Amino acid sequence: MQRRRFLGLTAAGAATAALAPALTACGSEATGGDKKIRLIAADYGDKPTNSSKKYWESLAREFESKNKGIKVDVSVYSWTEVDKKVADLVAAGKAPDLAQIGAYADFAAVGKLYSAEQLLSIPTQADFISSIAKAGEVHRVQYGLPFVSSTRLLFCNQKLFDKAGIAKAPETWSELQAAAKKLQASGVKIPYGLPLGPEEAPAETMMWMLSGGGSYTNNIGTYTIDSPENIKTFEWLRDELVGKGLTGSGDPARTNRQEVFDAFTRGEVGMLNGHPTLMQQADAKGIKYTMVPLPGSSGKARATMGVADWMMGFKQNGNRDQIGAFLDFVYSKENVLDFTGQYDLLPVTTPASAAMAKDEEHKQLRPFLKELPNAEFYPADKTSWAKVSKSIKEKIGATVQKGGDPAAVLGEIQREAMATENAGR
Repeated sequence: MQRRRFLGLTAAGAATAALAPALTACGSEATGGDKKIRLIAADYGDKPTNSSKKYWESLAREFESKNKGIKVDVSVYSWTEVDKKVADLVAAGKAPDLAQIGAYADFAAVGKLYSAEQLLSIPTQADFISSIAKAGEVHRVQYGLPFVSSTRLLFCNQKLFDKAGIAKAPETWSELQAAAKKLQASGVKIPYGLPLGPEEAPAETMMWMLSGGGSYTNNIGTYTIDSPENIKTFEWLRDELVGKGLTGSGDPARTNRQEVFDAFTRGEVGMLNGHPTLMQQADAKGIKYTMVPLPGSSGKARATMGVADWMMGFKQNGNRDQIGAFLDFVYSKENVLDFTGQYDLLPVTTPASAAMAKDEEHKQLRPFLKELPNAEFYPADKTSWAKVSKSIKEKIGATVQKGGDPAAVLGEIQREAMATENAGR
């Protein structure tokens, strides 16, 4: 499935040929005097038969049948182009009424968006899982409405574990290292897969930071990239995992996530951090695996990483009431479950999450759902995050190379992050 960050694909890149007609100015009157709102959404499908366009068009027609006088025009673009498409339209003064894309902070920072409070009914606002809703705030006001989410777990190849004589999945770093040594001794090519290459280095980095008691930011949102906890984490990775040959023969700094996922589905990787897409890929290849919470330095990690994609409402066309009515419909339990169920994603509302947890059809997602309420998210509220993420992709791999200096590398990224953050104020 073509699903972005939280399902493992890279963030949106340069625009390619459009998959839908170019948009004109939004918010026009529909025929017959109806008010028209326009939505641009990302495509989570990988072929025409499971394109998100079918979902949105069906949903729009159902909404229109229940809300006379409002029409919803939908355009769906691939993840390689949707973020840029929206940004270009906004820059040209042709903002859509709604966008379901990867980031909201830049638009919120310049006053382009309605707040959640301005758009949603109180019950709809209250339904959001609090940890995810908080990730949509800028200066304590929610502008980003989470649309779908995911969490991460440690995947273990059960066949390789059995062959190596490992009785249970690790819960601590020392247990992870001990398991990796046994896997190495039994001939496993990659005991632990460590993708710190440019594809998704910020995700693997954040998971390890969380497992070591740190994170990208503190509880008031200040960058803490070079905290003592984070430095200790990468020193441990350098000395106790990579330095002992437990991540295979490749250079983690040049190893991308999909490469490790592919190796896992070939039976060449003993352990790695993964998300629901890996579950699907492994099932397709007949790999037997277990999934457990991320191990921490002295016990289960205090939190796992969560990732969300976002819905946002633009002010430009003044269609606040119509946007709000449509969003209340979008976030009904049934509609949230319909979309997330199609793509094995996690709901962002408490009623839908509870319903999915009880549904036997989605029982494989229960371990991911269990981690969601306490998951921590990228600092997506910061307009500086895009540049910080790029810096992490370019530099973090050096921390675990032979002779690498985690304190120096993390310090450099921290200084760049603070400079970028201060420049944006």
